Amino acid sequence: MPNDYNCRSGLLSRQNYNYILECLKEKAHFREIKDFSEKDEKYIYFNGKKMLNLSSNNYLGLADNKLITEEFLNDAGYDYSFGSASARLLTGTLPVYKELENLLSDMFDKEKTLLFNSGYHANVGVNSSLVGRGDVIFSDKLNHASIIDGMKLSEGKFFRYPHNNMEALEKLLIRERKNFNNAVIVSESVFSMDGDIPDIEKLIELKEKYNCLLVLDEAHAFGVFGKRGLGVSENLGLTDKIDLIIGTFGKSIGSMGAFTVGRKDIIEYLTNKARSFIFSTALPPVNIAFSKWIIENKLPETYAERQNMLKIGRKFGSQSHIIPVIIGGNKETVETCNILYQNGYFTLPIRPPTVPEGTSRLRLSLTTKITEKEIENAVLLAKQGK
Repeated sequence: MPNDYNCRSGLLSRQNYNYILECLKEKAHFREIKDFSEKDEKYIYFNGKKMLNLSSNNYLGLADNKLITEEFLNDAGYDYSFGSASARLLTGTLPVYKELENLLSDMFDKEKTLLFNSGYHANVGVNSSLVGRGDVIFSDKLNHASIIDGMKLSEGKFFRYPHNNMEALEKLLIRERKNFNNAVIVSESVFSMDGDIPDIEKLIELKEKYNCLLVLDEAHAFGVFGKRGLGVSENLGLTDKIDLIIGTFGKSIGSMGAFTVGRKDIIEYLTNKARSFIFSTALPPVNIAFSKWIIENKLPETYAERQNMLKIGRKFGSQSHIIPVIIGGNKETVETCNILYQNGYFTLPIRPPTVPEGTSRLRLSLTTKITEKEIENAVLLAKQGK
C-alpha cells in the first residue's frame, strides 16, 4: 500500500472502498460502532466490563437516569406520542413545541426561537441559509463539522480564521468585509475538542465594528454555564449582544434536539429557508415535552453541581468541563485508550479529521457525577501511556 495514499479519496468501486478501509485501518483511522450492554448516569458497560464513562456528553447525568425517566412519565402520563409523523410546517406540531420555544425565548430574553432535530441540523440549517450569493461567513478554524458543512452548502463565501485569534479575525474583516453584502461571524462558546472559550466580548466588539451578525454555538455550554444554565453568554451577561444563540438538548439536558434563539425576523427567515428544518419530520412530542420538563424542573437544581464540575475542569488546566489530553499520533492514542480501558476507564481516541493531524487526543468529558479523584487517576494513567 503506498505510504502517500489518501484514505479519503479513490474511485467509486467496491475494490476501492475496501482499499480505503484497509488504508484507514493501517493508519489507525478506522472507526466502528461499539455495542454497549448498558449505560447509566456515570458508568458504561462494554464487553461485560463496568467502566467509568469519560466519553459522554451527559454532563448533568440526566440521560439514562431511570429515576428521572420514571418521574417524567409519572408527570406526563400518556399525553405525548412517540412520533410526529410530519414536518413542523405541515402537521408535525402541537402546543408543546410552541411552549418550549416560548420558554427558551423568555429565558434568553430573545424575540423568537426555532427548534431543530439536532445540533447538526441546527448548524447546517443556520449556516447554509443565513448567507447567500454576495454574502460571507467568518468562522473559527476549529468550529464543529456541522458549522463547516453548513457553510459549504451555502451560496456565500466563507473564511476560516486561526483558532481564537481575534487579531487575525480583525485583519480578515478589514481585508474582506467591504467586498460583501451581509456578513456573519460564527464561533463555538466551548470548543468541543479543546474545552477552551473564545473572547466573546471581542467577538461582539468586532461584529459591531464591522457590521456583522454574530452566531454563537453554545452546544457544550447550554446546561453547564450560567446561573440558569443558559451558557457562557449568560455567565458573561452578554446574551443580549449576540444575534443568534444555538443550543442543544442532546447533551446536558439528556434529551434530543436543538434550538436557535434570536430576533424575530431572523428566526422567521430560518423557518422559511433552513432546509434541515423544513424537510425534516419533527421530533416526537414526548421528546419535546421531556426537554421542557427538564429545563423547568431539573436544570434549576443543578447550579452547585455544575460549579463543582467546572472547578474540577479548571484544576486540570481546562476552561470548561472538557479536558483534552494531547497524545499526538493515532496509534499511540489508541494504545493509551486501551491502557485506560484495562484500568476501568472508558474513553475513545479522537483522531483526524475531527482534530488536526498530529494532535490526536483523549477528550475527557466531566459530568457532575465524576469525582476529582477519578479524573486525577485517569489523567495520570493517560500521561503514563503517553
